[in-house]
Amino acid sequence: MGEHIPSNIFLIGLMGAGKTTVGKVIAKNLGKTFYDTDQVIEQRTGVKIPTIFELEGESGFRKRETAMLEELSEQQNIVLATGGGAIIAPENRAILKQYGYVIYLRANVNELYLRTRNDKNRPLLQNVDVKAKLEQLFHARNPLYTETADLIVDTGHQPVTVIIHKIESALNALEPSCKP
Repeated sequence: MGEHIPSNIFLIGLMGAGKTTVGKVIAKNLGKTFYDTDQVIEQRTGVKIPTIFELEGESGFRKRETAMLEELSEQQNIVLATGGGAIIAPENRAILKQYGYVIYLRANVNELYLRTRNDKNRPLLQNVDVKAKLEQLFHARNPLYTETADLIVDTGHQPVTVIIHKIESALNALEPSCKP
């Protein structure tokens, strides 16, 4: 791989966009360490994300998420899959932009619906009209993802291998920059 590859690569996008799946492969291919903020929060707290939402509300979870982003972004040579809502807080967007190369995995609402409709580990999708909720989240967050991203990759119906190839080609084409 080229010497222009940024040290840290952060993946953003809605739940179901493929951040964890893509992130693991990119990390392996580039010899970087993979982290998923939600998984690290679960390991640290010893409980699942829905339980944190239940006990501390979304705001309590978001505080934990910001602290985790601050901690993980200080590392070098990582690929980080962020939670879908990580970009809501302006300080989180600033952390992501400052400490790594940010890739927005963009998927349409129908794709996201097919991937998330039966997932019980997504607190924002419980006891709601899932498709309507995803539509609402997409419209609220898409501008924030777009503003934060260095690269936008549409995931669509493409196999993971095609998405990975697109990302790696874009990374290899980068000019040396001051981004860490």
